[in-house]
Amino acid sequence: MQEDLTRSPSYTVTCEDYVHVVEFSPFSSGSPASLLAYGGNQYVVVGTCLFQEEDMEVDGVQFNALRAFHHDLRVDALAWSPESRLDRIPTIRFCTAAADRKLRLLTSDLQDQNEVKVMEGHGSYINHLVFEPTEGKQIASVSDDHTCRLWDLDGNETAVLRLRSPGMSVCWHPQDVFKLMVAEKKGTIRFYDLVTQQAILSLDCGHSGPLMSADWCLTNTIKVGAVVGNDWLIWDITRSRLFIDTSFLFRWSIANENLFATTGCPGKISSQVFIHHLGHPQPIMIGSSSVGSGLSWHRMLPLCVVGGDRKLCFWMTEM
Repeated sequence: MQEDLTRSPSYTVTCEDYVHVVEFSPFSSGSPASLLAYGGNQYVVVGTCLFQEEDMEVDGVQFNALRAFHHDLRVDALAWSPESRLDRIPTIRFCTAAADRKLRLLTSDLQDQNEVKVMEGHGSYINHLVFEPTEGKQIASVSDDHTCRLWDLDGNETAVLRLRSPGMSVCWHPQDVFKLMVAEKKGTIRFYDLVTQQAILSLDCGHSGPLMSADWCLTNTIKVGAVVGNDWLIWDITRSRLFIDTSFLFRWSIANENLFATTGCPGKISSQVFIHHLGHPQPIMIGSSSVGSGLSWHRMLPLCVVGGDRKLCFWMTEM
């Protein structure tokens, strides 16, 4: 008899509205807790999360909301800056994308200083964005307008990479600030040298359908994962690829290079999160919740989060 792998969330946090986007900061906050942001219709909430696996005095999860920010439109994508810290002088910095084709860079000291810079340049919907991870002085964004654009923190567009189809995902190399991965909807993933602004390597997904999401494994950068059509695919870029199963979003774990998560299509009545391990042919856990959006991994724990209808759902995986 096959084991039932379906699990309810390990922990939940109640929210005041539908959550469209949720992101753990992949960077140290300078405190024991992790920074987490979630966004919906005209708002972004920034808070800290501490789990019982990190602190024995915590019962389950301890979520502390630090600040709610007004956002002119629904938040469609969000990225954290490595400059966000809670030690010394607290600084929160993140960037959002919305349906008006604009990026918004928000910086706050969680007191009186709150600044919003609006960045314009994309001609269509923005699908994904990321900060340069070492110093956070640049932002890259990809759009349905067939471009990847680079920005400085003053809101100036510093480079435009012309793509052959809509840009769906963008990832920066964790150490090399001049290497960028861009995934296009037609199924090509290119790695760019930002000095020459030329592609130095490409991966082709074949013709199994549109590429929906891709991610670069930041703890082992020879691994790339993507969702193409209904399949998830993984490459060892020094060798070849393997693929299996149906999905919508793909995200590598930050804590363990062999763990990754995929989700089904958002907006369905019931949404599933599949936790996979490279050493196992089948998912090691299936998380079930009503209506899910977004997918993000904790920086230190084998734990991922998905947003939904007035709540955040967290799944802890045994290593």
